[in-house]
Amino acid sequence: MRALPLLAAAAAVLSAPRWLPRRVVALRVKVFELVNGDRAVVLPNDRHGPEVFERVYADPAANGRSRGAGLSDLFWYWLSPGPEVHQEHLEDGPRYDDVARTTRRIVAGASGPLAEAAARATSAALDALPDDRVSLVRLRDLVMPVWAAYFHELVFREPCPPHARDLIVGHAHDVVTSLKCTGLRHPRRRARLTRYLATRVEAGDVPHELPASLGTAERVHYLQGTFFNTAVVQMSEATAHLLLAIARHPDVQRRLVDDPDDDRYLDHVLDEVLRMYPLFGIAHRVTTGEVRLDDETSLPAGAVVCFSYPDYHATGYDRPDEFDPGRWEALSARDAHHIPFGVAANRPCPAWRLAPLAMRACAREVLRRFHLETTASHTRSIPHRAPCLLVPRGAAPKPGVLPVLRLFVRLRDAWEDVARSLVQLVLGTVMVLDARRLRLAGRYFDRTDAPAAAPAAPDTDHAGRCPLVP
Repeated sequence: MRALPLLAAAAAVLSAPRWLPRRVVALRVKVFELVNGDRAVVLPNDRHGPEVFERVYADPAANGRSRGAGLSDLFWYWLSPGPEVHQEHLEDGPRYDDVARTTRRIVAGASGPLAEAAARATSAALDALPDDRVSLVRLRDLVMPVWAAYFHELVFREPCPPHARDLIVGHAHDVVTSLKCTGLRHPRRRARLTRYLATRVEAGDVPHELPASLGTAERVHYLQGTFFNTAVVQMSEATAHLLLAIARHPDVQRRLVDDPDDDRYLDHVLDEVLRMYPLFGIAHRVTTGEVRLDDETSLPAGAVVCFSYPDYHATGYDRPDEFDPGRWEALSARDAHHIPFGVAANRPCPAWRLAPLAMRACAREVLRRFHLETTASHTRSIPHRAPCLLVPRGAAPKPGVLPVLRLFVRLRDAWEDVARSLVQLVLGTVMVLDARRLRLAGRYFDRTDAPAAAPAAPDTDHAGRCPLVP
């Protein structure tokens, strides 16, 4: 009889990868909601479907970004330094227009050279891998130096020196790690990149006209936040999603390798990746005027609206949980519930054109050199940084090596998920509390005589609360 409790405990421990991460994620959501304090409407929901999501997202009054939302303190905390001039957190007005116009101008260019630069940066990163044996990598870590070098060249119009690449990667890794609550922030690490960029800006090394409405320090923070934070992080995450999906679907990989010039099919794969694994889980906006949800319900000024990309991308599709690039053969992305780069009426991503062509070039270069395999899980938040086996093309692994490595990846991924979920719970709570204590956004708007926050959104059975889990 005394053995039964021991057996039960052993069973609970051994089965932990199946049940513990989900329980901890649910607890994290509750902690974020309770500590953060915003009562927010999440769209779409069981009462207001995708058509309401689209209408409200495009409403001119759903244009507030940071002022008046308690959750802004958290995002400013994660994205510092310089969140007050980050393109995604500036309030609407002449300053935002100036910054957004500058970003669009910097990322513009002919498709050919932009794609060639991505292939060149990818090739340089892959040169560091052995070409005679299998490599076990984290795809996000593999490609982050690619995009660090790529955006450095885009901003400075010159090759990225190794020390600058290391500064950018260190900063971007620190931002995304804290966003996913797998590590704490390291402000001094971020400040090293700030100093490098300040030296370059003060020396006149940036060959682009920077926003006239920003001072010198603000221009440094604008470059750091827009290009060497958001751009590098989001491109690294998106590319990791793309390569991980290819690794998990051998038929897709086979077709891409057999016909590497089939742009149409690669576009379908990319569309499906961005549908199932959108980079934005939640985009929040603060209403600056009344916004109607339906004939009976409206949101007052100051309401926080959370637009759930995963929920929206799951509506209007057959088998929405199945990865199927073939669905796009008869489906137009313009007509589907598919907004990987946001909506045109409300701050769309300025890299909506650049990102796909650069990612295609990167994926082609990887597939030209390696066969990809993985037994790791694939979730939208991708906190494991996408473990993957890279098998050099033309190199035959020793018998038995790949099965052993596949098993290792599967077991390591499962048990890492258990430990990581606990780390995320603890560190996420610590950072939420610290962000609330510092009140970076609140204090900024207090200093600039911003109006007080308007009443929060109504709490209805269908509104729900905003799940602030990256």
